[in-house]
Amino acid sequence: MPPSTSSDLTLSVNGEKYTLTVDHRTTLLDALRERLDMTGTKKGCDQGQCGACTVLVDGRRSVACLQLAVAAEGREITTIEGVAEGDRLHPVQQAFLELDGFQCGYCTPGQICSAIAVIEEHAAGWPSAATDDVRPEAGPPPLTPEEIRERMSGNLCRCGAYVSIVQAVARAAESKGAAA
Repeated sequence: MPPSTSSDLTLSVNGEKYTLTVDHRTTLLDALRERLDMTGTKKGCDQGQCGACTVLVDGRRSVACLQLAVAAEGREITTIEGVAEGDRLHPVQQAFLELDGFQCGYCTPGQICSAIAVIEEHAAGWPSAATDDVRPEAGPPPLTPEEIRERMSGNLCRCGAYVSIVQAVARAAESKGAAA
């Protein structure tokens, strides 16, 4: 008998557990959208180049079109549907809204998920390609527009809302710093 091409798995998405049977080739993006009806995560290029499908996996950015659903079992997945706290928007969502960090909105869920991770990565002291001094003792670099642009460079916006996106990420990072 040939080996099975599908598996039963349990995905933890936005704090809830979902049990599914999926083909081994099913991407996390397709499992989220087609099987769990979480359509906030968008399918853009389906090649990992645009960032529209960015979700958080264990708090880190992941392009869901390149990750297999079976590889996400046992990990905490956060989609755009899970970043707000009830009716209260996440600070990144609020900043995008206040500063018009979107136009058509298609890339916005991926942009927001990526921005949440960018702020956490920066706060943890992770350098980027734009960081001048990467020595650990130098501490986190200032979160300048150049740093934000570099850190968000995996997320494309066809409408060109980049100026507002950078401002929104900066504002959300400031509000997180003020809250801490």
